[in-house]
Amino acid sequence: MRTFPLHPECPDLRRLADNPAEALLRAEAEVVAAENAAERDRYRRLEDLEEAQQDGRGVTRRTFVAGAATATALATAQFVTTSASFAATRTGTLIHVFLYGGLDGLSLVAPADDPVLAKARPDLLLGDDSLALGRGFKLTSAFKPLEQWLKAGQLGFIPAVSDERLSRSHFQAADACNLGGLPSETGGRGWLDGLVDALGKGTAFRSVGIGSTLPRSLVGNNGALSLNSVGSLRLNGDEKYREATEKAIRGLFTGINHPVEEAVLDGMGALATAQRLSAKPYQPAEGVSYDGVGKAFQQLAQLIKGGANVRVATVGMGGYDTHENQGSRDGGRLHRRLNELASAMAAFFTDLGDKAANVTIMVSSEFGRRVASNGGGTDHGHGGVVTILSGRRLAGSLLGTWNGLNDLDSGDVPEYNNMFNVYGSVAQGRFGLTNAEVDKIFPRQKYTPMKLYA
Repeated sequence: MRTFPLHPECPDLRRLADNPAEALLRAEAEVVAAENAAERDRYRRLEDLEEAQQDGRGVTRRTFVAGAATATALATAQFVTTSASFAATRTGTLIHVFLYGGLDGLSLVAPADDPVLAKARPDLLLGDDSLALGRGFKLTSAFKPLEQWLKAGQLGFIPAVSDERLSRSHFQAADACNLGGLPSETGGRGWLDGLVDALGKGTAFRSVGIGSTLPRSLVGNNGALSLNSVGSLRLNGDEKYREATEKAIRGLFTGINHPVEEAVLDGMGALATAQRLSAKPYQPAEGVSYDGVGKAFQQLAQLIKGGANVRVATVGMGGYDTHENQGSRDGGRLHRRLNELASAMAAFFTDLGDKAANVTIMVSSEFGRRVASNGGGTDHGHGGVVTILSGRRLAGSLLGTWNGLNDLDSGDVPEYNNMFNVYGSVAQGRFGLTNAEVDKIFPRQKYTPMKLYA
């Protein structure tokens, strides 16, 4: 444990903590508490209420600034920027799963017995064990773990999804997808952060990214939490002093009549919730196990079932840049990745039980891939596929517009369905947003709603 030199005239700091920052924070809290007590005594003696109001109450500016600096140094950045906790105005949860690398949508869903595909990619056709979809399409057998939701009308696919802003660059396309447009159009703010505005105030967990880095889609004004696991959300510092440190922070930021008060106290509430949920190992529903990307879904299941009131969440999954060794059938590289994803989504919905009725998962990627095989894989293209798994019944298993592959866009699947119309329609159906509210989420997009839900 790190110790620090103390001035002989300040021996009392030793009793507060061995760590200098924590000791100083708690010392600051004691000073503030004493000042507040003295202020309360003084106001009780004042007979002139107007004079009392003019003098001000509570923590002095000097004390507040010093305490804020110390607490900020101890706490994480996401802790102090999280907005205040109020009852959410919209119910339900939307989870955006982003597949990094550019998913070959035609290896997920494809028109059955299509002559264009037979000629362009004979080595990448879906197998005879594929699942039947509406409108003459079929679905890869990798998604068999989700077959029960397909039969229930809760699993659907939108083909030929893209936007004119998307290039074949991974970075540029992924950035535009997460922002809901170009950086110059969005100011660098993520589209999901704009959605959080439309949903109204909620708990500190209303906007969560599972992973070590916050995705661009959640960057903005609402202080999304980024975490690898529920148990990883904790206050920095020595374990044996943590309770005292939390008490000190609450004391420093209570009754200061400043916006940061709501942020910090809400953050403390998030810490308390995380500690409660992680106090014992999470136990999924009977028969449910999580592997691979499923570990991220397990964290969301723990939060949702634990009453954390998650409204928007993200999960990222890599491995979809399949220039070679792609394989669209059982045993192929892409087939395995898709099967891992489908198994995770199935485990998650099973684990949620009745709570799955209020959850929608949307899966997308930065772009699709070219129609023709390159002799073992596929190169960067445009029109891709968006997948929806929802607690609500969908309008069909094959959604949106499909005009075939006879007129390709420079060798790519054409854009029949605009990506941001898809994103907006998924969110609108999940939360009951108005068209005007969706327009604000995508500032340079002329939003046209799509019928996705029954």
